[in-house]
Amino acid sequence: MPSNTTAPPAKKKGRRARLIVLVLVLALVAGIGYGGYWGVSTVRSSFPQTTGTIRIDKLSSPVEVKRDANGIPQIYADNEADLFRAQGYVQAQDRFYEMDVRRHMTAGRLSEMFGKSQVDTDAFLRTLGWRRVAQQEYDKVLSAETKKNLQAYAEGVNAYLEDRDPADVSVEYAALAFTNDYAIEPWTPVDSVAWLKAMAWDLRGNMQDEIDRSLMTSRLTAQQVKDLYPGYPYELHQPIVSQGAVDKITGKFDPDAKAGGSGARTNGGAADALTGTQSQLAALSDALDGIPALLGPNGNGIGSNSWVVGGDYTTSGKPLLANDPHLAPMLPSLWYQMGLHCRSVSATCRYDVAGYTFSGMPGVIIGHNDSIAWGFTNLGADVTDLYLEKVGDDGYVVDGKVKPFTVRDEIIKVAGGGDRKITIRSTDNGPLLSDRSSDLEKVGQKAPVGNAAPDRGTGYGVSLRWTALQPGKSMDAVFELNRAKDFKTFRAAAEHFEVPSQNLIYADTAGHIGYQAPGRIPVRAKGYDGTLPAPGWDSSYDWKGYIPFDELPYEYDPKRGYIVTANQSVIDEKKYPYLLTRDWGYGSRSQRINDLIESKTKDGGKISPDDMQTMQMDNRSEIATLLNPLLLKIDISDPYVREAQKLLEGWDYTQEPDSAAAAYFNAVWRNVLKLGFGDKLPKELRVEGECINVRAADATGPVDEQNKLVRECGERDPDTAQPDGGDRWYEVVRPLLKQEKNDWWKTPGDRLNAPTETRDQLLAQAMKDARWELTAKLGKDVTTWSWGRLHQLTLKNQTLGTAGPGVVQSLLNRGPWNLGGGEAAVDATGWNAAGGYDVIWVPSMRMVVNVGDWDRSRWINLTGASGHAYNSHYTDQTDKWAKGELLDWAYGRAAVDTAAKDTLTLQP
Repeated sequence: MPSNTTAPPAKKKGRRARLIVLVLVLALVAGIGYGGYWGVSTVRSSFPQTTGTIRIDKLSSPVEVKRDANGIPQIYADNEADLFRAQGYVQAQDRFYEMDVRRHMTAGRLSEMFGKSQVDTDAFLRTLGWRRVAQQEYDKVLSAETKKNLQAYAEGVNAYLEDRDPADVSVEYAALAFTNDYAIEPWTPVDSVAWLKAMAWDLRGNMQDEIDRSLMTSRLTAQQVKDLYPGYPYELHQPIVSQGAVDKITGKFDPDAKAGGSGARTNGGAADALTGTQSQLAALSDALDGIPALLGPNGNGIGSNSWVVGGDYTTSGKPLLANDPHLAPMLPSLWYQMGLHCRSVSATCRYDVAGYTFSGMPGVIIGHNDSIAWGFTNLGADVTDLYLEKVGDDGYVVDGKVKPFTVRDEIIKVAGGGDRKITIRSTDNGPLLSDRSSDLEKVGQKAPVGNAAPDRGTGYGVSLRWTALQPGKSMDAVFELNRAKDFKTFRAAAEHFEVPSQNLIYADTAGHIGYQAPGRIPVRAKGYDGTLPAPGWDSSYDWKGYIPFDELPYEYDPKRGYIVTANQSVIDEKKYPYLLTRDWGYGSRSQRINDLIESKTKDGGKISPDDMQTMQMDNRSEIATLLNPLLLKIDISDPYVREAQKLLEGWDYTQEPDSAAAAYFNAVWRNVLKLGFGDKLPKELRVEGECINVRAADATGPVDEQNKLVRECGERDPDTAQPDGGDRWYEVVRPLLKQEKNDWWKTPGDRLNAPTETRDQLLAQAMKDARWELTAKLGKDVTTWSWGRLHQLTLKNQTLGTAGPGVVQSLLNRGPWNLGGGEAAVDATGWNAAGGYDVIWVPSMRMVVNVGDWDRSRWINLTGASGHAYNSHYTDQTDKWAKGELLDWAYGRAAVDTAAKDTLTLQP
């Protein structure tokens, strides 16, 4: 599942003077030089009070807040309203600046904090309308009970803010005060709800793939594009649900039913469907790159691992459940650990829950109560479609008729500048994203569409249809999950978790395990599968509704005794009547977890909590098992390259931080992808600033004086460029390894290297290039190489720590850490092969839940409880996280009391 929670100012231009001020302020804050006394007092003034008594007017009875040695709070209250008031107060103590920046982002109001550099981002976010939809949910959809909880939470946040100067809330406000008259506003319930929209945005499915496939058509044939998006390998990697079907009589999914029918209904289309679109779709891709990635780079990498093992196969005799969401590294971590406990659980106070939540949102997202445990991974359902729209001054064309736009104006307030007015137009398909870019206005100008397309004029607009732009009940689902007592109530909660669509795994104290695929997933018309932009002028491409919840796949106590979800296919598409997506994760991680469980439980073996923890740190490279044997067979004559090749002899494919073999192999893999694929992709997909000589896209015939090679430079952000090296690329390369003379192995060469014609020639060239690359990065002596020196994690404060002079970053950021693991490994410390080796997503937390014996559960966060840069809990869990260690997770009152280091009483 749920890789950044807060948005950095996007550009440095025009901010030099302001940054100089920030450097001075932050130097004082850090206690440097003559500002030492003032700096220390400023820092400490924003640290939370964690002992003694604080009076809060809104409370009806006393609340205890017990923090352990890592500052993780457990809250005890007599009623639900006080429980959520205290949650709001405590999270604001530790994380309010993060919460404040996040709500400004979800509302498209970053310019109010960071000035004119954020106007374009705000305009795009206003066009999406997250905050508007969140307001509609609160006003018209959410239950009265949920709204009471949200209001209580907001009261707690505001109780903390009351009569505090901004500098006493967080040190970043002291810096902002020098350049901005920004004032903190009260927290509202809708601020909490809007966060779910932001989370859904980063887990929206295949939107980037839809754009990339279209961009590829400027350079590649339809068959080549198909080569780069192979089907899911069901014969190699089992889906989550291995059996079951929609029963023809009841119309409901039955886990025990046998599949029938002719396979998935492809959803959507007409005979003149789009076969691609022109490279100007890159303007949309650039706009998307400019939107803060709250959870991480969207695409194949963002995901998670979760699995649950039934008691028949565990040493405890009760289920064990593990979860580790893979998200972008950020500081503070996306997650906030805490417990919410009614002192006496009753009909009027029903919560006794602990786990991971988001600062700014009440309840617990992932965790357990006294009866059940649950975890999330991203299902990856295709819940977005881009539509090309024939637009004019009067409206847009649908079925030959002009319809008027839905129009609204919004004002963007800008710190240090004048207000900006924007006009937002929407079609029936959704907001017109192309209005946010002059380049996007020409999207579709060269799109190869069928004869039924209208005259494109100066081009088509681009609109977005997305399930999250309709009000839903996901906030209701959070509280319902927290209170669920069995699989029936768990599924009832899952039905309301509409966006983002997640894989939910389950275990309970009665020994049952289960899985549910929830979410609002569209049904498209026959023939259209959502992999390319659709023609908005043809209503036959409209969505036809949503898959009924009763027909979504689930499992309950499967015979195999365990369930694994790691973003692989949910169910074999040939056995299921609906199309969930064409763009699954390709199952390398999930199959590895399946294999580890099966190897441990064969011949009567049992799995322990220690085994679950060890599995989470498994770092085996699956692509190495295919490619390494071929690399060792290459006859290398250059002794310098041969020296590196020898590192691969006897390597067991593990990617430990100190492994020289892992460093060299991953460098070879990166260069194989660059030579075989990367240099053949259009500039819109390649890394920004990397330039190559290519044939002009519109050239015909052989290269000559009229059709010369042109210099083309990449345009994509390094974290989202292609080929990214994820397990989709494993499946691209897998069949090619058996085709020694496939055209993908051919390269033109350059002044230093001869062209390649075969697989082995390209592999040899990649080994040579990798040797020289690592020599430059790690030195000549291969015995000193290590994967961790290449593969580093730096934790960055998500506002001031991502821009400006190095002194600012050194004050707010932490690291680097040398990590093991890798792309598509179970220990998914992801990196983008096109962009480099730095870690761009991580297991953002890890937990192993010992169901029923809750106090023997374990957990860890990426950073720590605090968002205050110099607090002792800022990154106090990171070293243990990097080593794969877990903390003891106290849940019962006796265990919490024993672990408590600080106790704070909130008094009416």
